[in-house]
Amino acid sequence: MSSLGRLVPRAARSWLRSHGGPLGSIVAVRTTAPEFVLTYDDGPEPGDTESILSVLQDRGARATFFVLLTRTRKNPELLREVMAAGHEIALHGVDHRPISRMSYREVLSRTSDAKAELEDDIGRPVHWFRPPYGLQSLSSFRGVRAAGLEPVLWGPTALDSRPATTEERMQRVLRGAGRGAIVLSHDGYADVADGGRGGNHPGHDRGALATRVLDAYAELGLRANTVSGAIASGSATRGIWFRR
Repeated sequence: MSSLGRLVPRAARSWLRSHGGPLGSIVAVRTTAPEFVLTYDDGPEPGDTESILSVLQDRGARATFFVLLTRTRKNPELLREVMAAGHEIALHGVDHRPISRMSYREVLSRTSDAKAELEDDIGRPVHWFRPPYGLQSLSSFRGVRAAGLEPVLWGPTALDSRPATTEERMQRVLRGAGRGAIVLSHDGYADVADGGRGGNHPGHDRGALATRVLDAYAELGLRANTVSGAIASGSATRGIWFRR
């Protein structure tokens, strides 16, 4: 259970998830546009990222890719391919180690350096950050903000970072579906070499899953957009999200 869960009553926790104020992370977008926010973590990964890009292009969909520097350093051409396809690049971290137990100064230093490196790579500003595993403390949140980035978490999840059935994934990705929902998906798998936990590779066709997700949301009348694109025509919903 999170620190918030231990200290705050259930009803108050529900309210705080969408009323975070200055301590809130972006958890959704308030918008009247018929769209949701599609995000991908842990890439770029050869094979999987390209298959997802192909599906997005076929459907005229846009997404935000939260990349790891352990991956962009190995696959700079693939990073440029994501950009050339019109998608947004955001930061997931230097690696996939949780930052929630790091000190404020360590988070600030490593995040600032990672932001600068990624901006040099893509030639444009980076605005968004997603903490690995969705884990952040108050001090790590402050460190990310001081580095000039906004934490972005999620609502529905495709449940694609670990083994699951297609039915389970589709049930979860539609839980909380609606305008401005931020959907968590993955175009890679953060293994031990990336600072991840490893040993639980989902082993599924990421392109096929992307097709199913886009089709399911299209049936709801919703198209996929980036974080920045959705916020440009709406406004960010901020919620308290501290998990260690």
